Amino acid sequence: MPKIVVKFGGSNLRSNEEIHRIVQVIKNYNQPLIVVVSAFYGVTNYLVDALAKARSDESVADKTVDHLFGLKIESLNQLIENHDLRNGIVHIIQDQLAELKRYLHGIALTGDASKALEDHVLSFGERLSAIFLNGILLANGLDSSVAFPETIGLITDGEFGNASADFHLATGQVRDALKEDKIFVVPGFYGVSREKKTTLFGRGGSDYAAAALARCVGASSLDIWKDVNGFLSADPRLVDAPVKIEKLSYNEAAELAYFGARILHPRTVEPLTDARIPVRIFNIYGTLEVQLPLTVISREKSVQTGVVKSVTFSDDFGLLKLKGPGVGLKPGILAKVTTALHLSGINISSVLTSQISINILLAKKDLQNAFAVVSAIELSAVGKLQVEDDISIVAAVGHGITDNYGIAARIFTALATESINVVMSCSGASPIVSYYLVQSVDRTSAVRAIHREFFEEKH
Repeated sequence: MPKIVVKFGGSNLRSNEEIHRIVQVIKNYNQPLIVVVSAFYGVTNYLVDALAKARSDESVADKTVDHLFGLKIESLNQLIENHDLRNGIVHIIQDQLAELKRYLHGIALTGDASKALEDHVLSFGERLSAIFLNGILLANGLDSSVAFPETIGLITDGEFGNASADFHLATGQVRDALKEDKIFVVPGFYGVSREKKTTLFGRGGSDYAAAALARCVGASSLDIWKDVNGFLSADPRLVDAPVKIEKLSYNEAAELAYFGARILHPRTVEPLTDARIPVRIFNIYGTLEVQLPLTVISREKSVQTGVVKSVTFSDDFGLLKLKGPGVGLKPGILAKVTTALHLSGINISSVLTSQISINILLAKKDLQNAFAVVSAIELSAVGKLQVEDDISIVAAVGHGITDNYGIAARIFTALATESINVVMSCSGASPIVSYYLVQSVDRTSAVRAIHREFFEEKH
């Protein structure tokens, strides 16, 4: 019987009540599982901050381990009555924290940390979560054990900070390591290189880790438990009556995640598409019925009435603009710029060109570095280099968006009715998404206007 991979996020581990709900969910499956967990809520950010401070402050190591030890020790005392079991879990946690403390002390002594060391330090949040949850499961009579990525052979391509699983090397090892009929609790977020160095799957990468494990073991599904009601037609914080989306294709889910929907990491569907493993989204605050997912993501494609399935947004992008007469026609300019950005580790999200302007869409965090990199290049045709960061992207997603006439016209009309100016737009880069750059101040109004046009009754 194929196993199910079940993933819980850090927001599911904040209180004893939520932990009880996780235990009940796992019991409701009534079968062997592979459970993937994220770090406790806020811990990864805490470790990022500790890494920065440890370079100049020796006391950070002690403060960090004391904080992390105290974070859930009270929960362990309350949730595990068996004295010997509780002490055993505490000792394992203390061993992990002692290792973390040595690394942070080492960083303080040298004043620096390699990328490999940074990845290893940041993986401790997930390690601690897995040990903690495994102890809770054992206390509830479940046959469970921790399976660390380094021991089960979750091999990656070795890229620090943003690794990908190497399925050619990992699949056989992971499948053999997790074949026993029991519950395995696996820390998400990281794998290991061929040289056994910790490599992270990127921020929020526990979803990707769970997907990679699902592919390796040939899981029947990847079940992700969140604190929201699956994918919706828009963010419920922005619109009054969002519509639940029961079915999405892999590509629709990936585009929604890329353009800001926080339910799923954008790379989650990568390992699953060819293997045809569905993703099922549940709400931990719902009925806990494991056969009633709120949203199912699969290879099935559908065009619904109105075409648009969801409107999402992101405030994480900005524009780098290269301006000058004929800049769009001058050979070699774009090649020089993209090469320089690539060598500096800056990812380009999109490029839109005209006769007098090249507009490069980048992550907002990379804008200033990109400006410095491009400024250093000899580009005779570029008269002005400009950064625009006061923008947001609003995206409409759904199969058929570029194949059905009038969709873009309806969106532009909806925005114009609200006096919202579109800075830039793009349709056709993907057959299922059309996106619009607006001023940040107009973002919420833009989402509401498009959602009203496609999902709300006209008055």
